[in-house]
Amino acid sequence: MNQSPTVIEQGISRQHLKTVSCANVLTLAYQSLGVIYGDLSISPLYVYKTTFSGKLSLHEDDEEIFGVFSFIFWTFTLIALFKYVFIVLSADDNGEGGTFALYSLLCRYAKLSVLPNHQEMDEKLSTYATGSPGEARQSTAVKSFFEKHPKSQKCLLIFVLLGTCMAIGDSVLTPTISVLSAVSGVKLKIPELHENYVVIISCIILVAIFSVQRYGTHRVAFIFAPISTAWLLSISSIGVYNTIKWNPRIVSALSPVYMYKFLRSTGIEGWVSLGGVVLSITGVETMFADLGHFSSLSIKVAFSFFVYPCLILAYMGEAAFLSKHHEDIQRSFYKAIPEPVFWPVFIIATFAAVIGSQAVISATFSIISQCCALDCFPRVKIIHTSSKIHGQIYIPEVNWMLMCLCLAVTVGLRDTNMIGHAYGLAVTSVMLVTTCLMTLVMTIVWKQRTITVLAFLLCFGSIELLYFTSCVYKIPEGGWIPILLSLSFLVLMYIWNYGTTKKHEFDVENKVSIDRIIALGPSIGMVRVPGIGLVYTNLVTGVPAVFGHFVTNLPAFHRILVFVCVKSVQVPYVGEEERFVISRVGPKEYGMFRSVVRYGYRDVPREVYDFESRLVSAIVEFVETEPGGGEGSELRRRKEEILEIMEAKEAGAAYILGQSYAKAKQSSSVLKKLAVNVVFAFMSTNCRGTNVVLNVPHTPLLEVGMVYYV
Repeated sequence: MNQSPTVIEQGISRQHLKTVSCANVLTLAYQSLGVIYGDLSISPLYVYKTTFSGKLSLHEDDEEIFGVFSFIFWTFTLIALFKYVFIVLSADDNGEGGTFALYSLLCRYAKLSVLPNHQEMDEKLSTYATGSPGEARQSTAVKSFFEKHPKSQKCLLIFVLLGTCMAIGDSVLTPTISVLSAVSGVKLKIPELHENYVVIISCIILVAIFSVQRYGTHRVAFIFAPISTAWLLSISSIGVYNTIKWNPRIVSALSPVYMYKFLRSTGIEGWVSLGGVVLSITGVETMFADLGHFSSLSIKVAFSFFVYPCLILAYMGEAAFLSKHHEDIQRSFYKAIPEPVFWPVFIIATFAAVIGSQAVISATFSIISQCCALDCFPRVKIIHTSSKIHGQIYIPEVNWMLMCLCLAVTVGLRDTNMIGHAYGLAVTSVMLVTTCLMTLVMTIVWKQRTITVLAFLLCFGSIELLYFTSCVYKIPEGGWIPILLSLSFLVLMYIWNYGTTKKHEFDVENKVSIDRIIALGPSIGMVRVPGIGLVYTNLVTGVPAVFGHFVTNLPAFHRILVFVCVKSVQVPYVGEEERFVISRVGPKEYGMFRSVVRYGYRDVPREVYDFESRLVSAIVEFVETEPGGGEGSELRRRKEEILEIMEAKEAGAAYILGQSYAKAKQSSSVLKKLAVNVVFAFMSTNCRGTNVVLNVPHTPLLEVGMVYYV
């Protein structure tokens, strides 16, 4: 049977495939090699080098090398295969994965929504599933704890943001260590090449990677999968060759006994070196985060039957080579490549490093987009780079910021070992956050027994905690970089979330009463002129204070008045048929409506989206289906109202936006004044304007300024 292009397109869209043919699963598995596994597959470039970069290099006998390989094998098997492939990939949110997907599940099932304009009608969305009504005892206890302690909900948000910030730190370190490690291999063939030239070449490649982001990955993605496949086949074949040629006994290191021997003989030095071992599983979070672009089954097939065995063979062969070449420990990967195939493998390695960098950069764009939707990041410009593949976006501000940070780390450190120490801390932090969130998901969402949840937490949490503590020891040697980056992003994101929440609270406290508007009569105290007035607000009920300010200062307004609230909900996507929720404000003769426009945290309003026409169509549909008495007179009234709405549309629409400025109250503390009056004000001034984000036309735009004291 010929493969349908439609099925493939769905496979890389937001729809989670439930029933697919074997051919389609294999096709998606092949495509995932170039998108998901780029980061994971380039780890052999620097794992052994970073692991033996410390004092452990003084003990380079077979027992140390066998022990390190044993740790790599069992870490790869337990964390990557068992935890992520067999367990975590099942915790999807309508086909979406990642930290925010887990957080979204918890918010829905445990009523933890931190979005201020949440409504009960949002829970009727088709994607807003909360499972069976039955509750397990432990699930009820956890929910009750969050309900009784509102601060715990804020702590959970901060915890999720911390994991998110560490993931953003990954996107700075992955391109840096990947490209620098790949390019440094050329020094084996050109020993006289100065280190400065290696750094310059790496910087040029990094600039090129970030410069082509605006064109979208779909333009070059078709070559990603073949390159990744060629890379994995190359390193696995070389691994088999090295194992047979240098030391077939390395196979015995698959026994976990060698891990015990390693720690017994090396002690604290061996424990510290584990920060390098954990680099072997960098990229497993990307595998989960990019779940929405593929089916869970295709990702599992690709990893279990191709990626996993290829990488194990690669690490095994490199360990076999090292057991006979202790002096090559700091350049073991390229030294282990047979001479006749060195240059082809070097070229493929460079391209593989680019693909690995591309994967984390794209994932960062997606993370920032989700943060913006949940009011946890300043508004930025989000551009769709593909009209066919959902989720492929480009964020210029974030792209250039990441490029500058990558160049700064590359030029500032120059040492892949120090970058590896920083990378390890970022990776283990994100994995620990995922483990903790998965524990809550297993309790609240899956309603697993306590013994099962504890087994998961103790098994995987203890392993990751072991690696985390070894990485913490390397903070002075580069580990401070992800801490500094993540804390900086965390402070900015929390201040932005705090400021937007306080502004919403101000809107709620100062909204105009509907009764006050109705008391003004059908003309609401103004001359009603032809046209449609769209008043944007964050409120889902009541009349915003900005409209009361507008009414006070202007004598005329449009015949049809619509209060528009564009908001995000705790689901990844909202279908077009569920996008608009229309209701009336006041009696019918007032001509006032409210439209709540809902988007999921993975939805991005497209610039070509004809919002005005869709909104008018939704209002007309609401009027047509509105319940009411009387046959003839009611039908006649509806036709007249619909005609009036269409005439108002033809007369034109005006957009009214509140240009608000938040200021801390005089009684506020110095810290709050600094956060609101300086940091939040700076971000508000320099981020994208509301009119730009909502794609409001410039000509009919009217902004009303207000100061919010929070």
